[in-house]
Amino acid sequence: MFIIEDKGGAIAIMCASLLFLGTWPAVLTLLERRGRLPQHTYLDYSITNLIAAVLIALTFGQLGEPKHNMPNFFTQLSQDNLPSVLFAMAGGVVLSIGNLSTQYAWAYVGLSVTEVISSSMVVVIGTTLNYFLDDRINRAEILFTGVACFLVAVILGSLVHASNAADNEKKLSESTNSYKLGKDGGTETGKQVIDKDAPKDMENGASADYATKAEAGTAEYLIELEERRSIKVFGSSTYIGLGIVFFSGICFSLFSPAINLATNDQWHTLKDGVPHLVVYTAFFYFSISCFVVGIGLNILFLYHPRAGVPKSSFKAYLNDWEGRQWALLAGFLCGFGNGFQFMGGQAAGYAAADAVQALPLVSTFWGILLFGEYRKSSKKTYTLLAFMLLMFIAAVATLMASSGHRSTK
Repeated sequence: MFIIEDKGGAIAIMCASLLFLGTWPAVLTLLERRGRLPQHTYLDYSITNLIAAVLIALTFGQLGEPKHNMPNFFTQLSQDNLPSVLFAMAGGVVLSIGNLSTQYAWAYVGLSVTEVISSSMVVVIGTTLNYFLDDRINRAEILFTGVACFLVAVILGSLVHASNAADNEKKLSESTNSYKLGKDGGTETGKQVIDKDAPKDMENGASADYATKAEAGTAEYLIELEERRSIKVFGSSTYIGLGIVFFSGICFSLFSPAINLATNDQWHTLKDGVPHLVVYTAFFYFSISCFVVGIGLNILFLYHPRAGVPKSSFKAYLNDWEGRQWALLAGFLCGFGNGFQFMGGQAAGYAAADAVQALPLVSTFWGILLFGEYRKSSKKTYTLLAFMLLMFIAAVATLMASSGHRSTK
């Protein structure tokens, strides 16, 4: 069994987690903007997310000799540890609901703002819970300075979205294109509209012959994106998107404390002599419940869609191979990212491991590079964005500095 026993190793694996967790949302956002139905994408994602947990359990959790009071993966499957298993599975349920919520929130408020607000809420709520659950092994004066910075980032993230939404509304109102907003929140178009019956370009999600290749940040770009994407957001209230983001943030705030309880049994729910769940076993059960909830809800959404997404069917999902490889990749990235976060948390404290919530730094980079977010925005939006990212960097640095060390003896 592989166990991280030093702070340096914990920080290294948390950095890898940061990269993975910041990248997978960008991959799913790319597919949504190309017009792939989110139900199809999330079903694919759920499969490889579970496979990642199984691979981690069968390698890190099984290979090699067991440690003291830390049985290998297969041994733990037959032990009387149901209370800890239920904590782990509860964490998977709230994570799955949170991930599903953010998949719609990305369309309403953009990738970077969604990640900043939800991740900052994780740190404000989840890190505080983990600090007390971990018996205060992290340095409080440093840790909670970082938490305060994340709280400021939440406020700035909301202001960035409101400012950028106002910029987009101004661009659309000044546009001379024949597009206009429809009363139902969709778009009404003139003769220049993209032909929806034409063959779609795999890269751009629109007909290669009809796409106008509008410049990112322009009104025409925003309208073409609305025509192409699967979740229609024009005409929707800003508060709908922010409401979804805050709901997902609450869900995300609870999954790490649940894993903490599952692996360390702070509430003494296990019988005397029963070893605590090893992090790999806990992550396995966590991922099973995440998979069941994700598959169940998205099969329901195939036939009863939300947010203006077209109705589909399970047969249509099975036949939809466009972009499937990217959805499967996103599942692997998220699965390994979560697993690495828990491994780092078990070694250095789950409160410090919440530093991986710096993932908006990564997703903002992808949002700007891939999706043209904030192109041609106002100086006010750029100023708020800069302050938001600076506050975020300061928060991550202080959380890393608060890392403690959990004894494995």
